[in-house]
Amino acid sequence: MSVDKATVKRVAHLARIAVTEEDAERMTGELNAILGFVEQLNEVDVSGVEPMTSVTPMAMRKREDIVTDGNKAADIVANAPATDENFFLVPKVVE
Repeated sequence: MSVDKATVKRVAHLARIAVTEEDAERMTGELNAILGFVEQLNEVDVSGVEPMTSVTPMAMRKREDIVTDGNKAADIVANAPATDENFFLVPKVVE
């Protein structure tokens, strides 16, 4: 796949990047070199390689899943205007 100057200008317009004629000419060569390298990567046989997320093997650190009340009930209702046994008291709005 090759990129021409019109494609570079179109992509620059979509990305809202101002590109001069000189920059478009230079970018055309650079993008063609990048795409040529990517095409070379497609030629590599990776049929026996497992997908991986990291170069070194890692195990996720997990904490034990325990349900708690957080021991923060008194702190949560501390600034409320009216409370009763760690519950917010609100005026009745439906008659």
